[in-house]
Amino acid sequence: MTTNDHILINQIVEGDTNAFAILVDRYKDLVFTLALRMLKNREEAEEVAQDTFIKTYKSIETFKGDSKFSTWIYRVAYNTCLDRIKKNRKHLNDVEINEFTAHEVVTIDNALDNMEIKEREEAIQRCIDEFPSEESFLMTLYSFDDLSLDEISKIVGITANSIKVKLFRSRKKLATILKSQLEPETIEYYERERR
Repeated sequence: MTTNDHILINQIVEGDTNAFAILVDRYKDLVFTLALRMLKNREEAEEVAQDTFIKTYKSIETFKGDSKFSTWIYRVAYNTCLDRIKKNRKHLNDVEINEFTAHEVVTIDNALDNMEIKEREEAIQRCIDEFPSEESFLMTLYSFDDLSLDEISKIVGITANSIKVKLFRSRKKLATILKSQLEPETIEYYERERR
């Protein structure tokens, strides 16, 4: 697929607009999802996704190919979202973090492991929607797009170690939100199982 991206990029540079349409089709859902995670607004996410592809098209010749194309386009999307947030001056409410012990995080993980995969993903998606922009973006890349810390580092421009710390905090926050949303009996069952 990466090789395929490079072939398309070469065709785009040579003026083939159909190749760009294929590239847009390949990445439009991912770019939109990431924009929606950061902006929390469907219309704005659609506009940012369009802006991302316009910027990508205009600067595609600068893509050197030293990273995956997906990493490059995620970075364009991330920066476009940051520009929109600065422009809007929106202040998103943070979810309060209760201090969570490792035991409680494991308990939540065990409860999640035994839910149906689809049900579990939906529960996590709902919780991530409550996160502030950057955390939501990072959790999406890590949990749903399965990117490595190094790949995420290239996208957001901070060290892999900083991302690791942010993801750890986000998991604690996720556990806090999940605990409030999962059935109390489910949590109690897994707490008893751990004793």
